[in-house]
Amino acid sequence: MCGFIGYIHGKKDWKHEEVIQQMMNTIIHRGPDSGGVHTDHHITLGFRRLSIIDLNEHANQPLYSEDGQIVLVFNGEIYNYQTLKADLIAKGHQFKTESDSEVLIYGYVEYGFEFVQKLKGMFAFCIWDQQKDLVFIARDGFGIKPLYYTDHTTDGSFLFGSEIKSFLPYPAFMKELNKDALRPYLTFQYSAMNETFFKGVYKLPPAHYMVIQNGERKITKYWDKKYHATEASMEHYVQEIQQVLEESVAAHKISDVKVGAFLSGGIDSSYITSLLRPTKSFSVGFEEHEAMFNETHLAKDLSDQLGVQNERKYLTAEQCFEALSDIQWHMDEPQSNPSSVPLYFLSELASKDVTVVLSGEGADEIFGGYEWYQPSSKMKTYEQLPSSLRQGIRKQAEKLPKNKYTQFLVKGGQTVEERFIGEAVVWDEQDALQVLTSEYQAGPSVKTITKAIYDEVPGEDDVTKMQYLDLHLWLPGDILLKADKMSMAHSIELRVPFLDKDVMEVAKNIPSQYRVNEHNTKHVLREAAHKELPAEWAQRPKLGFPVPIRHWLREENYYLQVKEMFQADFAAEFFDCKKLIGYLEEHYDKKANHARYIWTVYVFLVWYKRFFIDYK
Repeated sequence: MCGFIGYIHGKKDWKHEEVIQQMMNTIIHRGPDSGGVHTDHHITLGFRRLSIIDLNEHANQPLYSEDGQIVLVFNGEIYNYQTLKADLIAKGHQFKTESDSEVLIYGYVEYGFEFVQKLKGMFAFCIWDQQKDLVFIARDGFGIKPLYYTDHTTDGSFLFGSEIKSFLPYPAFMKELNKDALRPYLTFQYSAMNETFFKGVYKLPPAHYMVIQNGERKITKYWDKKYHATEASMEHYVQEIQQVLEESVAAHKISDVKVGAFLSGGIDSSYITSLLRPTKSFSVGFEEHEAMFNETHLAKDLSDQLGVQNERKYLTAEQCFEALSDIQWHMDEPQSNPSSVPLYFLSELASKDVTVVLSGEGADEIFGGYEWYQPSSKMKTYEQLPSSLRQGIRKQAEKLPKNKYTQFLVKGGQTVEERFIGEAVVWDEQDALQVLTSEYQAGPSVKTITKAIYDEVPGEDDVTKMQYLDLHLWLPGDILLKADKMSMAHSIELRVPFLDKDVMEVAKNIPSQYRVNEHNTKHVLREAAHKELPAEWAQRPKLGFPVPIRHWLREENYYLQVKEMFQADFAAEFFDCKKLIGYLEEHYDKKANHARYIWTVYVFLVWYKRFFIDYK
């Protein structure tokens, strides 16, 4: 894993070597082992390397084709590179390295843009074809690796790279806040639009590539994740999952450096760790408060059964608050999922022993692991009433004060497109609009963002629709982004074997009743896991990565720290600070639980202060 930055030259002739070095310095954490630069009449590319496969210098980037006409910068891993390399050698191409990177050069030469469809892995890359005067950038199918771009510059240049912060030193980059991003963020807890919190800076969507030639840019989708259920027995799919996951972990563990595993007490990381059998696993938790905030003993128990050494660490509120500004710096955009904080420290812990870790991200989205996907028995009974009757009851319930009964009746009269916006729901939209100043209320509604995705799968059942939405919003926007940014903050590579193209192709065929049913979520995956795990691990309910922020915000020192931020002069640009402090006071006095409301706003203000006030 590495990081890159590049720009197509604009009207002004900068000292490109100096400029690109300044930009590369902002992402040195992504590649502390070496750096390289290519610059010519049209483009400048910078690269920072974290050596994983083929540790020799001749595998450093930028990497060139044999004739020097093709230039590559690439972040990620291609897990089927050996197969692809054999095919390309048979077609007459000569390789000078043992790295996976070089297959991208000759794959492009041989097959053109469509070569990206042959790739299995996590990747973001740029190919500069000097002969055709063409730039080709692409991102992997799930969005495991980030890739940003912008033309929001004063000199007409076009920038692209692994992290937004690398754009900041560019002399012509116009750093402006995207005012439309704040409204949806409060509800989603992450940046849910293609345009980021920086005006004019966009994410290249997962499973897309962009071609830039003759001053024109074209974005193309090359793979989709739509389900197409095929009827077969449960045992058939159990065996398919077992086989494809064994193959995926075998491919993901290929490395010339030490490999470990992140391990909690849940099925996903446990299954991966059991298949991998690393020398060490890594876990963090919180000793204080309820047992739900500490799964490290479960990780230790499984590690002992597998003969794996478990390294674990307990975190404190003080550590987490002190690190929050650095965490948001590495995130590039505000991201208030509380689990980002322990993941930052987990990555730090692992970095002392290994350079590569395998983790369990993605299983919930592709196999149906979230409780949201599983309606309660009461709701299933209620939904037996005619739809028209439930919709009428809903309209009346919406006029009544909010409580658990009226909310049940409202939800029971909604379609899945109306009630489900993704795995995270923090601020109620109406509450968010009331606390935002008028200038920041104009961003897109939540439904506007989700509708475009739901419209792609109009005929699917509710479970499939919810999974499809999470695969396109929650997974790349929250789960994978924090996985990449928190691991790279400590110069380690995080790999996700569940998010393998072949695993997804198996999952696409599985009928929804095998994914989610009255018995469990992720039902078929749990059945498959019995081959590797004790029953108590395979059937353990999902806990996530809970963080005791509701308790912290009732401790005087953190309450005062947050209150000071809410009272800062710059906060009043965005929020009705009196209302914010009202939420904080109610929470502190234990009159209500507003922890997530408070944390989401606090994280945004910490992020804004770091990038727009403190950064010079």
